[in-house]
Amino acid sequence: MPERDYYEVLGVARDATPEAIKKAYRSLARKHHPDVNPGDKAAEKQFKEVQQAYDVLADQEKRSMYDRYGAAGFEGMAAAGPRTSASEWTARFGEPGGEAVDFSEFFGSFGQGGHGGGDAEGGAGIFEDLLGRMRGGRAAAKPRGGRGVEARLAIPFLTAVRGGETSIDVQRGDGKRESLVVKIPPGVDTGAKLRLKGQGEPGPKGTPAGDMTIEIAVEPHPYFKRDGRNLQVEVPVSIGEAVLGARIEVPSLDGLKSMTIPPGSSSGQKLRLKGQGVPASGGKPEGDLFVVLKVVVPKNVDEAGKRLIQEFADLVKQTPRAGLW
Repeated sequence: MPERDYYEVLGVARDATPEAIKKAYRSLARKHHPDVNPGDKAAEKQFKEVQQAYDVLADQEKRSMYDRYGAAGFEGMAAAGPRTSASEWTARFGEPGGEAVDFSEFFGSFGQGGHGGGDAEGGAGIFEDLLGRMRGGRAAAKPRGGRGVEARLAIPFLTAVRGGETSIDVQRGDGKRESLVVKIPPGVDTGAKLRLKGQGEPGPKGTPAGDMTIEIAVEPHPYFKRDGRNLQVEVPVSIGEAVLGARIEVPSLDGLKSMTIPPGSSSGQKLRLKGQGVPASGGKPEGDLFVVLKVVVPKNVDEAGKRLIQEFADLVKQTPRAGLW
């Protein structure tokens, strides 16, 4: 666990916006990435600190807990390790304006001819020739196509839910650089894999190129959370709104929606907006949006307010902990 304060690790103020935290994380992760600093143990340590700090500060709940209790609230995180390994970082920022991905650097020579497999005229060709003769036929070695490559791509939460397009910058082994368009289907989630046919390594002697497989990682949203096809959002309400009921506006994928808060609502109570979750796609139905109420208690109450609250407490007797223990 970093000895320094997480905000100090990322070099941001304690009231920094999520966008500022993300920007600082990207810059520092690129600077200290092990691929950029091979063999540099200090850079590797800083890289892990930066990722661990971002893991906490990029999550609203974790950040709130850290602001309250500091690093003591995350003593178990050291064993769990950082949120992203160095290899997972490689294609993370392949979005428009992001970093280029040089596949030749991190896939090495695995799968190339001359390393155990051979090419059509090497060991594999001899084997095919022998097999053909055993079958009584002529040798017909199957042409080998180009090898496939893999990458990871982080996409915004709303793009994952709604679908859309993004791009990834690719630097080929010959130094050629190009931008590939990636179509994101609606409802995609972290771990999903997309294939770009023919965008892998070129095949030898005019054979077809391999494919590119892209593993998707969905970035967190400032207030939406996802559970399968459903979405969840926490909405603060006042004591008066919770006790008396109210008509309030809550965020949805299509903007603000009006919702009725029933009288006598409590913190943690869930209200559903049907059909406002992940849109229907691929034969899967649309999800719902669940609004989780959070009753906000005022920190500063004047004497007149205190008297009214005491009168209310005397008038409306409550035993909220009765029978719990």
